[in-house]
Amino acid sequence: MPLSVQSILALLVLFAASLMPTWAAEQEPSVAWEKIDRGVTLIDVRTAEEFAAGHIDGAINIPFENIVSELAKRNITKDSEIVLYCRSGNRSGMAQESLVKQGYSNTYNAGGFDSLISAR
Repeated sequence: MPLSVQSILALLVLFAASLMPTWAAEQEPSVAWEKIDRGVTLIDVRTAEEFAAGHIDGAINIPFENIVSELAKRNITKDSEIVLYCRSGNRSGMAQESLVKQGYSNTYNAGGFDSLISAR
């Protein structure tokens, strides 16, 4: 029995959704602020220049390329609650992915700086 065009499109949409990184679904500013207000480890993964131009109080600046080694240097344990943000959510998502692969179990991608500030 041949598949209809609608069935094929539905299957393609489901397949594409399964390829989306799990961090892309997070990025809820209200959830991020609740965690930040509780005093979790807050990491800004943007460049030093972006961080200097403005950041959330209490954030640690660790560019996403260095996230795993820097957390180890700072003795931030793999079970620590960590919230990450960047400009848009992409770099913080990549940083989160790297951390999860290294065994960090309690990370949250808060998304972009401007979105977080606007939601406050």
